[in-house]
Amino acid sequence: MCTVCGCGTDISTKGPDSETLVETHTHDHGLDHSHLESHEHHHHRDHAEGTIDFGKGTAGVSLPGISQARTIRIERDLLSKNDALAHTNRIRLRSAGTLALNFVSSPGSGKTSLLVRTIDDLRDRWPVAVIEGDQQTNRDAERIRATGAPAVQINTGKGCHLDAHMVGHALDRLSLASGGLLFIENVGNLVCPAAFDLGEAHKVVVLSVTEGEDKPLKYPDMFAASDLMLLTKVDLLPHLEFDVRACLAAALRVNPRIEVLAISSRTGEGLAAFYAWIAARAAEPAALPA
Repeated sequence: MCTVCGCGTDISTKGPDSETLVETHTHDHGLDHSHLESHEHHHHRDHAEGTIDFGKGTAGVSLPGISQARTIRIERDLLSKNDALAHTNRIRLRSAGTLALNFVSSPGSGKTSLLVRTIDDLRDRWPVAVIEGDQQTNRDAERIRATGAPAVQINTGKGCHLDAHMVGHALDRLSLASGGLLFIENVGNLVCPAAFDLGEAHKVVVLSVTEGEDKPLKYPDMFAASDLMLLTKVDLLPHLEFDVRACLAAALRVNPRIEVLAISSRTGEGLAAFYAWIAARAAEPAALPA
C-alpha cells in the first residue's frame, strides 16, 4: 500500500478540449486534501491559460520511522476517505446511467491497445468515455481521442495508482452520456491499485501472455479484487512458453469467482465474448448504493 511504498502525487489532468487541470500534491501519500493540520492549499485560477492550479502542499508526516500502530491508522484513514469519495463517484456514475470499468495491469499488458480496439468496435452500440492514468505524458489519451472518444489524462507524477479523488476531478471534465461506458485505465501497477476503489462497477485485470503464468499468485490482491481477467496477446502463444491452464488455475486459486477471457486486440480473437460480457453488465439494473 502507498503508506508503505511512500509514493507522492503530482497530478496533471488534461481534458479533451486542451483544458488542463493541474493539481500538484507532493507528500508521503496523503489521506485527502485536508488530511493533516500542516497541509495548506493556495488556490489560483488562470482562465486565460485554461489551467486550474490548486497550488502545493506538503504533508507534515514522514512514514519511515513512525510506529506500526501509527502507520496502520494512517492506512485505515487513507482507505476510509478514499472509499467515501469512491461512494460519491459511484452514485454519480449510476445516476448518469454509466457503466464504469477499471482496467488494471502491469505496464505493457496492452490495455491502451485493447481500449482503442474496443472503442472502434463498440462506437455504434454505446457512447464511450475514458480516463487515462499514467505517471507522465499525454500519449495514451491522444491515442484514445484519435478514435473520437473523449478522454481525460491524469498524470500522477510519483504516484503509483489512481484514487477516487483524482477520478472525481476527471469526471468533472467529462460529459457522461446516459447508457454509456466509462473505461478507466489505471496506472500500470499490480499492487497499489488493488486497494483503491474508484467508484467503478467492476475491476478488470489485464494479463498478457508475455508475462508469467504465475502472476496471479505473485500479486494475489489484484486478482482477488477483480471480477474479470483478460488474458491478452494470445496470438503470440505459438511463439512463447506460456502455460494457459496453469495461469487459469492460479487465477481461480486466488479468486474462485473470477471470470477469464482469452483475447487478442490485434486479431480480434475472443473480443466478441468480452463485448458480450460488457453488454451483460450494462444491462444489469443500476441500483444506487445506499
